[in-house]
Amino acid sequence: MVNLFKRMRKLKTLLNIQVGTGAATLPTVANASKEFPAITRLHLTYARKIYGGHQGARHFWRNCLPRLKYYNPAIPMTVRQTEEQEGPAALTIYFAERASNAASLLSAKDVTDKHAPAPGEAEQAAVLDVKNLDYKDIWAKVKNMTGAQEIQPTPEQESELQKLEQLRQQSDKDRARIAAIRQAKADQERMLQEARGEVEKLRQL
Repeated sequence: MVNLFKRMRKLKTLLNIQVGTGAATLPTVANASKEFPAITRLHLTYARKIYGGHQGARHFWRNCLPRLKYYNPAIPMTVRQTEEQEGPAALTIYFAERASNAASLLSAKDVTDKHAPAPGEAEQAAVLDVKNLDYKDIWAKVKNMTGAQEIQPTPEQESELQKLEQLRQQSDKDRARIAAIRQAKADQERMLQEARGEVEKLRQL
């Protein structure tokens, strides 16, 4: 049973990376188009604490970047967590040669990220202001700017996700049942203690 739970945990971890928001391939030199040039790298900067508009960026780092990296292992992706709560939350997207038209329209003209590496001679960077944005909204903008192609889950992955959800629901029921048993046992012990106390009082009369 322990080995089964270990296997399910590993499967859940793998599925969490393979399926969900951010599971997509970015344009490369091999498949870039005039509309969407190749992506050379990504850099995300946000404050360590979530208040001040940094929550979405943090969730993007936790939920989306691992999936993006899984499907785009050759594209460098760096992250900088700062102590600057009033500072920017920004995602810098680096394009080969030139930025996409969508990136030029959606990029922030008044936001600079001093922590983002400077673009190389053959790169052009577009800065996306992600402050106060939900991570799913950030991902929607990234898709529009880069032309990322989302990876749909396979039937096998859908089946595994369904099994994991069933196991989660059963686990919740088991926890509730065990908690009820423990509470009933505690209540019974308390009543026995109270009864013993009453008997002791009667003996002292």
